[in-house]
Amino acid sequence: MTEKPTDHHRGVVLRTEWISRHMVRVVVGGDGLADFATTGLTDHYVKLVFPYEGVEYPTPFSVKTCRETMPRELWPRLRTYTVRAWDPDSRELTLDFVVHGDEGLAGPWAAQAAPGDVVLMLGPGGGYAPDPEADWHLLIGDESALPAIAAALESLPEGAPAHVLVEVDTPEDEQKLDTAADARITWLYRSGRPVGEKLVAAVRALEFPEGDVHAFVHGEAGFVKELRRHLRVERRIGLDRLSISGYWRSGADDEAWREMKREWNRQAEAEEEAAIAS
Repeated sequence: MTEKPTDHHRGVVLRTEWISRHMVRVVVGGDGLADFATTGLTDHYVKLVFPYEGVEYPTPFSVKTCRETMPRELWPRLRTYTVRAWDPDSRELTLDFVVHGDEGLAGPWAAQAAPGDVVLMLGPGGGYAPDPEADWHLLIGDESALPAIAAALESLPEGAPAHVLVEVDTPEDEQKLDTAADARITWLYRSGRPVGEKLVAAVRALEFPEGDVHAFVHGEAGFVKELRRHLRVERRIGLDRLSISGYWRSGADDEAWREMKREWNRQAEAEEEAAIAS
């Protein structure tokens, strides 16, 4: 008897909804999510699996087996997306996708997804949830970080102080963000400027409240690197109080960014430690 692969989940699209000009929500479910589980983090993510059309893959399908037995150029492509919501009772997983026309792989798929379509995924992973003991919270990101920011806001205790800065293309890309926290939400509109430019300026100009901050900063790697240095070196926030990393990098697809991300983080930390020590 062939062993059933255990390295992925199989979801079936239940419904889709455009929630802003450039973001579509895809809800998946089905018996293939029977073993899916989250652990209370607000940045849980899955890696969607996109096999190449026309390629014969091992049966039963397994990403691990593909990588062990096939040429690298034929490995299924992976795209990382935040879990916007997971309902274990109804077994419904909600994923939000930024869509810019035909650009990319997962965005166009999501824009055309229809009930009954199948999607394979690895995970979930994750590492952040707002610390309820923090004096205040700082949530920063571009569109790619919106699902995690929205989930974090929903989890914050009633009245918890929070500063939220989100950069999007235009006002049509805003979303309703629900929270019981005392959250000051600032929307920044790119309007043709480089991604993150307005976010960096806004954070530098922000008057930080007193007390212990727990920060979440994610999005395009270039502006994240600038803000990471600012928060660590100029604001003297320790890495243990920062969830900060580039979700994506301009000019690189997901595979290329994963290849360089570890070294990118290592270099950034070394530069920051040298600046702090000087």
